[in-house]
Amino acid sequence: MSVHWVIAYRAANNLEAHCLKGLLESDHIAVKLTGENLSSAAGELPADVVEVSLWVDEPDMPQASSILQRYEQSQNGQAWQCAQCNEINEAQFELCWQCGCDPLLLIKTE
Repeated sequence: MSVHWVIAYRAANNLEAHCLKGLLESDHIAVKLTGENLSSAAGELPADVVEVSLWVDEPDMPQASSILQRYEQSQNGQAWQCAQCNEINEAQFELCWQCGCDPLLLIKTE
């Protein structure tokens, strides 16, 4: 069975890309990075060319998108709604303050 790679995320730098790669791989999502070696040319190329792209197999995209969306919300300080009890949680909470649910665990089982 062949893999059909699609772009899941454009990271700002190598560090963010590798952190997100590890996060996705911990959920058994295969990840391929492109653009990692362009950072040495950062001063000579436009910023969007130097970005590191995370690619996942197309069937894994819904799960990867959910995980990456949660990551972005935590970085942007956005509140999130618990999928288990519907409580609104401030961005600093990794677990639902009402029921203790881990939103990433719910993503794995859906």
